[in-house]
This record gives sequence, C-alpha cells and structure tokens, in this order.
Amino acid sequence: MIANQQILQPTLQPTWTPERIDQLKSYFAAGLSCRDIAVNIGVSRNAVIGKLSRLNLTRTSPEERRARRKRSSHPSQKSTAKQPFQIRHAVYDQEPDDAPIVSANHCSLLELSEQHCRWPISTPGAEDFCFCGNTPLGGMPYCSGHYRLAYQVGSRHRAARG
Repeated sequence: MIANQQILQPTLQPTWTPERIDQLKSYFAAGLSCRDIAVNIGVSRNAVIGKLSRLNLTRTSPEERRARRKRSSHPSQKSTAKQPFQIRHAVYDQEPDDAPIVSANHCSLLELSEQHCRWPISTPGAEDFCFCGNTPLGGMPYCSGHYRLAYQVGSRHRAARG
C-alpha cells in the first residue's frame, strides 16, 4: 500500500527573491530599522541582519568602524557594584559574625512574599519546614543574619576587617 502512495514534497520558495532584495535595499536606504524592514518584507529580523551583512550594507563608514575599534581597544575602568558592597558593609559592621540569628516570624511557602526573608528553616518536605520570615535587607532576599550566611566575604575582606 505504501508503494502505491506518492509522497508529496513541499516546494521550497527561496527567502531572498530579487524583489525582496530590492525592497531590503530601498528600506535600508530610507533608514528603517531591521525590525521594521523584517515586518514589511515578511521575514525575521535575524534574516534581515544576515542579508545586510552578506550584502555588506552598513550604516557606518569604515572610518567610523576603525574609530570605534580604537576606542574599545583601550581598557576601561571597571564599574563597581556599590549597593551590595554598601549592604555588606552595613551588615558586617552592625553585627558580629557569631551573633545568633533569631527567626521569630516563621512563614510557610504560601505566606512568603518580598517582605519576608526567604531563608529555609529545616528540610523541605518535613512537617516543621518553613521560611525565616524576618524583614529582609533592601533589595535582597534574606534578613541581615541570613545575608551573612549566604554571602560570606572572602579572606581578604576578613583580614581587612581585622
């Protein structure tokens, strides 16, 4: 029965017909974005970017590209994340490392929100499993005590603190 049936193969149309390439060039010359060109032609944005690249169509001149490469070749100053450093500094200056953590506001998974410390207490699946529930530090998932456990400073920072 299979021998008698013909398997129909779909005919594949080329994505980039000469008409589409002409449209691409005219839209590009008009200054449309790759997204807008893709919507107008009926292809994906990545297809437009790839075809522009293969056609060597760019919006920058060779001099601008050289200048950009030259600027990026110099090592830039690394930006530092100030908020975690400030929080860590505030937490470690405030409480000693061996201070006990008091979790007086235990909450269940259903009660857990951004206003509760998300540190798990006990083992998941156990009857007494819950979360700390204390007020977390601004923008962090844990209270100050559990923050110290989760984000321990390296030996270099411990030596600097004395």
